[in-house]
Amino acid sequence: MPTAVSSHNLFADVLARVHAVCGQLVKDGALPAGLDLSRVVVEPPKDATHGDMATNAAMVLAKDAKAKPRDLADKIADKLGADDLVAAVEIAGPGFINIRLKPQVWVDALRAILSEGENFGRSAIGAGEKVNVEYVSANPTGPMHVGHCRGAVFGDALASLLSIAGYDVTREYYINDAGAQVDVLARSAFLRYREALGENIGEIPEGLYPGDYLTPVGEALKAEHGDKLTKLDEAKWLPVVRAKAIAMMMDEIKGDLAVLNIQHNVFFSERSLIEGGDDRVAATIGFLRAKGDVYEGRLPPPKGAPVEDYEDREQTLFRATAYGDDVDRPLLKSDGSYTYFASDIAYHKTKFDRGFANMVDVWGADHGGYIKRVQAAIKAVTGGKGALDVKIVQLVKLLRNGEPVKMSKRSGDFITLREVVEEVGPDAVRFMMLFRKNDAVLDFDLAKVIEQSKDNAVFYVQYGHARGISIFRNAREEAVTGLPQHSAERLVFLGKANLERLEDPAELALMKQLALYPRVIEAAALAHEPHRIAFYLYDVASEFHALWTRGRDLPYLRFIITNDAEITMARLALVQGVVSVLASGLTILGVGAPDEMR
Repeated sequence: MPTAVSSHNLFADVLARVHAVCGQLVKDGALPAGLDLSRVVVEPPKDATHGDMATNAAMVLAKDAKAKPRDLADKIADKLGADDLVAAVEIAGPGFINIRLKPQVWVDALRAILSEGENFGRSAIGAGEKVNVEYVSANPTGPMHVGHCRGAVFGDALASLLSIAGYDVTREYYINDAGAQVDVLARSAFLRYREALGENIGEIPEGLYPGDYLTPVGEALKAEHGDKLTKLDEAKWLPVVRAKAIAMMMDEIKGDLAVLNIQHNVFFSERSLIEGGDDRVAATIGFLRAKGDVYEGRLPPPKGAPVEDYEDREQTLFRATAYGDDVDRPLLKSDGSYTYFASDIAYHKTKFDRGFANMVDVWGADHGGYIKRVQAAIKAVTGGKGALDVKIVQLVKLLRNGEPVKMSKRSGDFITLREVVEEVGPDAVRFMMLFRKNDAVLDFDLAKVIEQSKDNAVFYVQYGHARGISIFRNAREEAVTGLPQHSAERLVFLGKANLERLEDPAELALMKQLALYPRVIEAAALAHEPHRIAFYLYDVASEFHALWTRGRDLPYLRFIITNDAEITMARLALVQGVVSVLASGLTILGVGAPDEMR
């Protein structure tokens, strides 16, 4: 039977102990050999009054063991009760096993934070596996808007979360620079070029981009080409203007992302798939055709669509239905050019060819219907070895004091990301974009996210960190000689504290909350859900603020007791645990951990 508490995921440690108990029952002849333990879990109980942890072991093993769940639960509970970490074991309902751990477990968990510092919570579950996280990938046709902002923050936080969980993460941006929309961009920029040359262009025609963000592109084209482009046919000036406009728009997008401290490792051009003498879209179609996954055929009319809207013709089709999609998909348009889907297949094949069997794409709310066909394509081009998880990011409703915000003059028809960040700051934007599950619509109120109140989650969490640092400042002034200012040195200093003095139920509750952190990271990483970190940090901050308030009302619970150095050191160690975990979690989210709030 193991004896030492894991310094990382305490739940994984207790799960190992449950497995060990099952193994012992096999040796004793009370359980058959060869049981599948993969469905056995150890989780926090839904009702905290039932204990610290709960396991379903008896429930999921009873059938194979040919035993009643309650009878099997009795046997497991009897052996678990002898574990040196366990204070009590109770059987609930049809056979759930609730476990209460000894207070020393939580003391040891706090000691682990003090010994590991910023490494507490880091996990090896990723085992160095390469993961490609593609996010933002906004069309390079203008500045980023607040909708792009949510996907950018989500993808960036997910990449950080996967990194701390032990994965080898590449952050990627797919530049959609080969479709019709970039030709529209070029024509819009050419209009601004003519304007820069002194022409009165009047109202921007319907179908072109009206925002004045293309004015600098027009000026740059004038500086570079003078009026030469006006003397060329569209077929000749369009690729020149398009390349310049895309380059300047990508610079603008990178600048927008930089204000949120977001940087990608790879910018992959869609146009590169078909240019440079190497048509990778054609090669991918050929690869699939050789496998029997591409054929020439006709599609049935779309369900619900009028017959006159349906083009009944023989097409080059991907056999998507063989890989879980609802219908086979066209790869070529009627004019012989590639469909967007064909390019997408080739692009995702390049990811697999670059060593990424594990892929995550972050898409906007309007792309939900596109998921099954891309996942089908990845199964086909990777022989089932590649997997794609698509995370849909829902819409953001921008409000100010509950009222919808009017559109931006600069963009023409939307609020830019940069305008939002300049108004409320990157920390508020990043945290609040993550303080709701990605597939739920988000109301982002510009007034509320800068309020200094418990109702403003980003303030409440950052204030928790700042309050902890202020307690250290007060301790140095009032009671504790030699308490270091620097976090790493403070961890060592406070690691000598007698943590067994932390006996109040509120102190134990806070230690339990901190001990959850490694499990929260692993669960959030496996589910690809960074919002879990934001929710958890709010819970930690709430427990901490509540304990501080209790100390204000009950002086014996204050963090600094001037005539009791030992309890002061122990409570400062607890504060350090809070500060370390809040700082670590905020770092994953890309949010600052301030030493003071202004």
